[in-house]
Formats: sequence, structure tokens, C-alpha cells
Amino acid sequence: MTRTPIDQRVFSPDLSAARERLAVGLCLGIDDARDAVARWTHIYNTERPHSALGYQAPAAFAAQLTAMGDQLRATETLRRSPIAPSAQQRQIQPPTLVSAG
Repeated sequence: MTRTPIDQRVFSPDLSAARERLAVGLCLGIDDARDAVARWTHIYNTERPHSALGYQAPAAFAAQLTAMGDQLRATETLRRSPIAPSAQQRQIQPPTLVSAG
């Protein structure tokens, strides 16, 4: 049986507790609800793996981009070479005529 990142997600007691309190309505007041939402938002935006980032946590992805900073600034090295030369680069030669007979 193959496991997906969803099956293997890291259990976060703080995230689970905040989600439960919000779902059940166990917040003691508006300030408690705001704190729970702020904690959940922070965990979601920094620690939780995201599929759009290759199932990396946003903080880890940002650290990886920061480490590659100089490489990312040199855009010429990131460009792929074209699959086929452009029309201007090709040397257009007329077809060779073959005489019949």
C-alpha cells in the first residue's frame, strides 16, 4: 500500500487542539478564538507541507530559495536552450535540384 503525504502528515497537538476548539465552539471568548486562529494560521502557512511546494513546509521551501539566491538572480543560467533553432538562426538552403534522365 502506498502512502500519500496526507497519510503521513505530522501530528501537531497545537493545530489539532485549535481546530477542535474552533469546530466545537470551545473558545472562552473572542480573544481566545483570535489566538487559536492566529496559531492555526501560522502553522498552516509555515509548518504544514503544501502540495504546491512539492510537499515541503513553506518555511523549508523559503530557506531553500534563500540558499539558492545567487543562482536565482542569474536568470541566464535558468533558461533552457530551445529545442529547435529559431528561423533566424537556421541557414535556409534551397533544395538541390536533381535532373531526371
